[in-house]
Amino acid sequence: MSDATDARREQLAGNLDAVRRRVAAACAASGRADGDVEIVVVTKFFPASDVRLLAELGVRDVGENRHQEAVDKAAECSDLEVRWHYIGQLQSNKAAAVAGYADVVESVDRAKLVSGLARGAGERGRPLECLLQVSLDPPGSDHRAGCDPDNLAALADRVAGEEMLELRGLMAVAPLDADPQEAFERLAGLAERFRADHPGARVLSAGMSGDLEQAISCGATHVRVGRAVLGERPLIK
Repeated sequence: MSDATDARREQLAGNLDAVRRRVAAACAASGRADGDVEIVVVTKFFPASDVRLLAELGVRDVGENRHQEAVDKAAECSDLEVRWHYIGQLQSNKAAAVAGYADVVESVDRAKLVSGLARGAGERGRPLECLLQVSLDPPGSDHRAGCDPDNLAALADRVAGEEMLELRGLMAVAPLDADPQEAFERLAGLAERFRADHPGARVLSAGMSGDLEQAISCGATHVRVGRAVLGERPLIK
């Protein structure tokens, strides 16, 4: 192993340890069990070599935002025991291809994606785990991707009706100009009502490097962390 690789491994190990301690402290503060929250490390714009180092450090869940980068990285790391989470906005004409390598798609936000995801999972020969991305932005705002909460039930029925798709829960991103605590409290209410109709859909993916504590206090089971583990994204993308 080269000196540069050793240095990068040491950097990642230190950052990962700090994030794990933050998660453990947030769980303790919320009266939740240690280890109740999984960390999905988002490797967008970082090389496959970082994924390999993360796997050596015990990371089992890796997130990607862009299809072309994700498919290449997944192929290069096919020998690793990691689960690939697709968390970016998904184009319907890429849905089947994403289902060909992803273990989890966290950004299912409209019915138009469902048939492509199901087809891709069928071609791969194993079910695909799906999270519904719900918008936490105010009605009528120029919001990030996400299903309107009023349309969540219909979208859930579409996903649950596909044999090759497994409805696992919800994903959300706090609005840019809002208090994340308030946003995640609203998400907790949505999740509670959602689970009443879909009791097996227990996953709640919420919180990133800057707001993971607030998300955990509101019941997040998964946090998506990039910068806090990998550092600032490279300028060349």
